[in-house]
Amino acid sequence: MGSTPAGRNPSENAVFIGEKWITTSVAKKEGELYPQDMDISLKSLEEALLIRRQIGTLEKRLASLLGTALSRSAFKAGGNGMSAATRAKLSAAAKARWVKRKRSGVSKAARKKGELTPAGRKRLSQVMKARWAAV
Repeated sequence: MGSTPAGRNPSENAVFIGEKWITTSVAKKEGELYPQDMDISLKSLEEALLIRRQIGTLEKRLASLLGTALSRSAFKAGGNGMSAATRAKLSAAAKARWVKRKRSGVSKAARKKGELTPAGRKRLSQVMKARWAAV
């Protein structure tokens, strides 16, 4: 962007695309930029769509010249990068861990908390009777 069209001096948040200035008001938050408003005309959007279609056409022509099917998915790494054998090993290890945990988890039933024994209940009864007699 060497020279500004029509001698205009835009703000630092403006970009000249095609025949129109596109401006964004940007707010900073902890070092990151967030576009708040964008002034994009319908003509600019149509031009962007036209360019996207031309790229698709050129990709198809290139694929026909090279004799291969080029697509966006061809450039992406497939799946999560693990082979079926590795997934099977991980699954078996996880199942073994769960079996081990279930076996070691078997224990005698824990004593219920908060219940009085008959001896404790008798002692509490005697203490309460003595307190009521004192009043």
